This record gives sequence, structure tokens and C-alpha cells, in this order.
Amino acid sequence: MIEPIAELRTGEKVRRSGSSPDRQSSGSDGSPELQRLSCASFNQDTTSLAVGGKNGYRLFSLSSVDRMDCIHQGVESPDVCVAERLFSSSLMVVVSRSAPFRMNIYHFKKGTEICNYSYSSNILAVKLNRQRLVVCLEEALYIHNIKDMKLLKSLLNTPPNPTGLCALSVSHSSSYLAYPGSVTAGEITLYDAVNLNEVTVISAHASHVAAISFNASGTSLATASEKGTVIRVFSVPDGDKLFEFRRGMKRYVSISSLSFSADAQFLCASSNTETVHIFRLEHHRPSQESPSWSGYMGKMFSAASTYLPSQVSDMMHQDRAFATVRLAAAGMKNISALSTIQKVPRLLVASLDGHLYIYNIDPQEGGDCPLVKKHRLYESADEGPAASELEVGSPSYAATVATSRNQDSPSSSSLTGYSEDGGAKRGELIPEHEFADGPLRLDDEQEFPPVSSQDT
Repeated sequence: MIEPIAELRTGEKVRRSGSSPDRQSSGSDGSPELQRLSCASFNQDTTSLAVGGKNGYRLFSLSSVDRMDCIHQGVESPDVCVAERLFSSSLMVVVSRSAPFRMNIYHFKKGTEICNYSYSSNILAVKLNRQRLVVCLEEALYIHNIKDMKLLKSLLNTPPNPTGLCALSVSHSSSYLAYPGSVTAGEITLYDAVNLNEVTVISAHASHVAAISFNASGTSLATASEKGTVIRVFSVPDGDKLFEFRRGMKRYVSISSLSFSADAQFLCASSNTETVHIFRLEHHRPSQESPSWSGYMGKMFSAASTYLPSQVSDMMHQDRAFATVRLAAAGMKNISALSTIQKVPRLLVASLDGHLYIYNIDPQEGGDCPLVKKHRLYESADEGPAASELEVGSPSYAATVATSRNQDSPSSSSLTGYSEDGGAKRGELIPEHEFADGPLRLDDEQEFPPVSSQDT
């Protein structure tokens, strides 16, 4: 079996260098929509936000509306295109455009690289929970045990997936992986990443799927097609359709993200348009013995829909958005998430223009959501220091890794792909990591993914 190359760095301290902040001049027209970031991602419980750019990545806390604390700034890898954090631990997964085939895993509080793996082609996405780490290439998926990075399963020759579309559930009781299951239709393959077997194939849409997302408990899966007009929610693991929402009818859009609220009562969808839609996940109870005129017409309307073409009938039964957000501009990719910050429901929109937008949500009435705060996520010499710029001597600065790896070393650019006999063998375990201040504890939430009591 073809295996990825793994480089195990036992307690290797990363060298520091004074790299300048991420700088990128604005366009000639001064357009604020200029893309300043390469990637943005919320962690699994939406308590932090990671953003990547030309000079590394930054990690922000989402505990407050009024301020954005930068809890870490890393420049180990330049031009970061993937930056993912595991919950509130110190484990960060980073992929750089300078070596897009290599995944680096860091312990950012200790300033160390845990290991890195190289693959045969560019890494398009990385998903992780407390049990598994999944690497997505265009035509392959690799499932690792996150506790020791052992390669458990290689899903080769998967349908072409040029955008790296995949989702991994984050619940403690399950670990489902969803990815495109067909090259011609909007099918989703549901895979059990714990037991390593295919569960079912969901026929989600007529056209290709553009976005997928699990709820926090891993019991529901939301999908959107490339047309972007219809969003559906399916039960997991059986794949039954639970909800269907219509985002719009006038134009096709490119939906960039779907996200459930923590209680799975709401679902938000953001796209390349200026509108973010929030849908309420509730089953409407049909009026049973209503003597009212509206009740009578409702029954007649429902009965008539059974005689109409299926496409028209489906449209009659689709729910519309419960709440909406109007962004300042369209055309810039953004990632949205629903969260509760300071006991108030919020919609968070991280845009690649370099800003985080925070909106309030009325969970009872819905409607238009007001913007309450806008934070800058990048640094620019022209605009002064970012609100969350690190200060020397501050606690967050002590946790900062400002490093630059030697790109000429055999551990980086010389690893151009797979090796049958080189690198770590399949099943090789990461050894005990010894650092200057003690070993890495795998049961410490602040250091690494916690393990169950029977494993400690």
C-alpha cells in the first residue's frame, strides 16, 4: 500500500526569527474587499478562530464581542493555506503553499513540531476531532489516529474533489466522515472513521454538492448543491431527509459554508453574495382539526401539491430563511458560524478580506440581524497595529512561535511524494515527546487531545 511519508520530530524546538507581520497593500481603488487572508477556520466548538496568510497564521479567542485577543501567532510556515486547531488544545495543523503536499503538526505553546507528513499531491483540507485526523487530497482521503498519528485507512481513487470538500463529526460518541460520493451527481458518502467502514450513500442533490456540515452531536448532516438554491438536512447515520430549505430562486450562488448552532436549532449558510441566511430547524405541526379558513386552505394547498410536478411540489414545501444578515459587500469568500458569546446568540462571519463581523440574532423573531462589531484579523503598516497585536512580555507573546524552517533540509521540499520504503512505516507510533519542561501529556486538554480513562 502506498503510504505518506512521516517525519517524527521528537521534541524538536522550532527556531525563532523575526518575521514581519502580514502586509499586503490595498488595491489601486482602495477597495476594502481585497483578499488579505488565504484561509479562515473556526475550531470545533467555535471558541477560537484561525486565519492564515503570507506570513503565517494567527489564532484568536472568541470569548468577547468587544475585543479579539490574539492567543498565538505562528510563522513556522509562510503563506499558510490551511490552519486548523483541535478544540482548545495546543495542537495546530498547518499547510503552506510553499509545500502544499506536506502537513505540519505543531504544539504551539511549547514551540515544537510534533511531526509532519507528506503526500503525493496537494493537501486541500484537513479535518480533526479528538479521535481522528483526516487529510483530503483531490482523489484520496487519509484517516489517522490523532493520538499517535498512526495511519489507519487510505481511501484511494475517490471521486474527483477539486475543492477538498469533506466534513468530520466532532462528537465524543461517533466520528463520521462525509465526502462527495459521485462524479456525476450530488451524492454524499457517509463513512465511519472509527470502525473504518462505509455506512451509506446519501442522494443529496441532483447537481454536485458544494458544502456539507455535521451538527455538534453528529446526528445531522447539512448539504448544499452547486446551484446554491436548496439546502437539505439529513439524519445520520440512516440518511433520511429531515429538512429542506430554499435559499433563493432568482440566481445561482456558490455556498462557501454551512454551520449548525451548538443546540442544532439553527443552521446558517454563507455564499459569494451579500446575504447570509439562517434557517430554523423545527418541524411544523399540521393543523389537525382547525375550523379556520386558513386551516382549510392549508389542507387544500397541501392536497393540490400532490398533483403538481415534483419540482414544483418540492418548492411549495420548502421553508425560507428565519433570519438574514446583509454583508457590506459581495464576492469575497467568507466562513460563517453560529455561537453564543457572553450569553447572547451571535452570527460570526470571517471574511478573507481580513475581518471578523459579529451580528446579533433574535432567536424568537429572527429577521434582519444587526452588526454589533467588526474586528481586523490582519496587520498592516498603513493602517497601524491590529487591535489584537501581540505585545512583548504579554502572556500570549510567551506562547508565540515565530519561526522559519530551513526549506533546503531533507524534511521539507525534498520530499516530493510517497515512498514505499522511506519515512515512517505504516503503524509507526509517535514516541514519547520529551521537552525542556517535561513530557507532552496526552490527557491534558491544554496540550493535546484528551484520551479516555482506560487509555491513560
